[in-house]
Amino acid sequence: MLRVLLCFGIFIVATSAFAQPNIEKTIVNQTLERFHQAAAEANYVRYFDLFAEQAVFLGTDGNERWTKEAFKQFVMPHFSKGNGWLYTKIQRNISLVKDKDIAFFDELLFNKNYGQCRGTGILIKENNTWKILQYNLSIPVPNEISEQIVGLIQKVS
Repeated sequence: MLRVLLCFGIFIVATSAFAQPNIEKTIVNQTLERFHQAAAEANYVRYFDLFAEQAVFLGTDGNERWTKEAFKQFVMPHFSKGNGWLYTKIQRNISLVKDKDIAFFDELLFNKNYGQCRGTGILIKENNTWKILQYNLSIPVPNEISEQIVGLIQKVS
C-alpha cells in the first residue's frame, strides 16, 4: 500500500510539473486575446491595463517606438472616437523562460487594412498577472518583392 501511495504521489508531482507550463501558456494566450479584443473595441482602460508600466510598443513605421505613456497619448484620440483596430490571430507561438516569469511570443495576424501582419513581444508576470512588456507589430515582406520594397522605403527616407 505504501508503494502505491508513493507512486501515486510521484505521479501527481510529475503531472503538475508538466501541466504548469501549459497553464501559463494558456494564460499568456488569453492575455494576448484580451489585448487584441480591447483594441478592436477601442477600450482604452482594458487595453492599457494589459501593459506593464515599462512597456514599449513598436509600430510598423521605423519611427514608431512608444513608451506606454507616449502610446497612450497616440491611442487616446482614436479610442475616444470609438476607432479601434482589429487584428485577428492566424497563428501564435508562445515560449516560457524556464524558472522565470517571462514569456515571449510571435503571432501571425490579419488586419483588413494591412493584410497579414506579425506581432512579436515579451510578457512578464507581475503580481501573478501577465503584462505585455514589449509588443512589436510588423508587416512581413515576401522575399520575392523585398528589393522593390526596400527601394520604395529608400525613396521616402
